[in-house]
Amino acid sequence: MTKHAAHQHSVSSCESTNTKADEVEGWPRVVIVGAGFGGLSAAQALAKEPVNVTVIDRRNYHLFQPLLYQVATAALSPADIAWPIRNILKRQKNARIIMDEVTGIDSQSKSITLKEGSNMKYDHLILATGARHSYFGKDEWEEAAPGIKTVADATALRQKILMSFEKAETEKDPKERERLLTFVIIGGGPTGVELAGAVAEL
Repeated sequence: MTKHAAHQHSVSSCESTNTKADEVEGWPRVVIVGAGFGGLSAAQALAKEPVNVTVIDRRNYHLFQPLLYQVATAALSPADIAWPIRNILKRQKNARIIMDEVTGIDSQSKSITLKEGSNMKYDHLILATGARHSYFGKDEWEEAAPGIKTVADATALRQKILMSFEKAETEKDPKERERLLTFVIIGGGPTGVELAGAVAEL
């Protein structure tokens, strides 16, 4: 079993059930949707406040997105940049974590609907669901130029990059080899620049 597989197994077997903190009756209910940097920062900022905190995320781990490019270029394993949310908040007595997806919000009744069908009441709602890359109306570009926002994105890109190198290793046609070893990165922000450098080193 690989390190990543072992990590996934431990997370799914030990972290998939809901962890319910001892809610204090009368305290306001704060629901935080998303356990990225914003969601976790909000939860931790409320650690000493008289509130009941519920963190909801589709996954049971927090992903350190700035290092996804290193997963995409085989410098890091996905397990190196993903940590169980419950482990991060394990000392926060007023917080509980639920692995689920929010499918609806009713601001009138102050409740949310979860994918598994239940409703949850809140007094305060924080939406920290993050963002996906945009193709500015040209969604067909995604197949040729996938972004990297998730572990799945990064591992798929890593497979594509490594297979290009493998094919180039045995390719006898110089032009085809050059094509296989040519990578175009659209975007010169932090991720694009780091990815370019990592591919060059690889």
